[in-house]
Amino acid sequence: MNIQAASDHFGERTVGEIAASLPGATAVFRDYRLDFCCGGDVPLRDAAARRGIATSEIAERLAALGQSDALAYPQETSALIDHILVRYHQTHRRELPELIRLARKVESVHRDHAAAPRGLADELELMSTELDAHMQKEEEVLFPMMRRVDEGQPLGPPVAVMRAEHDDHGTHLHRLDAITDGFRVPEGACRSWQALYAGTAKLVDDVMAHVHLENHVLFPRFE
Repeated sequence: MNIQAASDHFGERTVGEIAASLPGATAVFRDYRLDFCCGGDVPLRDAAARRGIATSEIAERLAALGQSDALAYPQETSALIDHILVRYHQTHRRELPELIRLARKVESVHRDHAAAPRGLADELELMSTELDAHMQKEEEVLFPMMRRVDEGQPLGPPVAVMRAEHDDHGTHLHRLDAITDGFRVPEGACRSWQALYAGTAKLVDDVMAHVHLENHVLFPRFE
């Protein structure tokens, strides 16, 4: 596929749809800092323009990925829910407390440094509280409902609530990026600072992948 054909092929498709159907696309979108979860309903051409990037550049990388018969998540709904619970819910709950601890340490020890991530610990703590409440709703209400009903049976109201809360998570992710200056570690930063930014960047990637999987793969089965 030549560059122009790739641009035509991918340009009008939404970022979320490409991420859901093309293995490896999410890594490409993260490289270009394109939102494929909460903002995934935007055509790739528009999303690229907002970032000042040529659609052809991104499309060329997407075309190089090729197609795969196997996606990185289970296809059957109950198995997909189990995957989300283990890969994302358990991971967020395991990693966030340590990130909060590290953030408080770095903010305290390096409070006089011009690049200190002021407010990062509070933002992580707020996100942890809201994310945990959100996951509890899924675990106790929405996911059991999805396991009980057939695909195609609408569960509009509870799904709409979860989508709205996903938008809130997206706001937190943008704040984390702003506070850390895109997770750029300043020269001479200590090991704790390096670990904090590496872990928080991973959190952002995980939450984006988590939200994308629900918004663009799981939820549409019940809307």
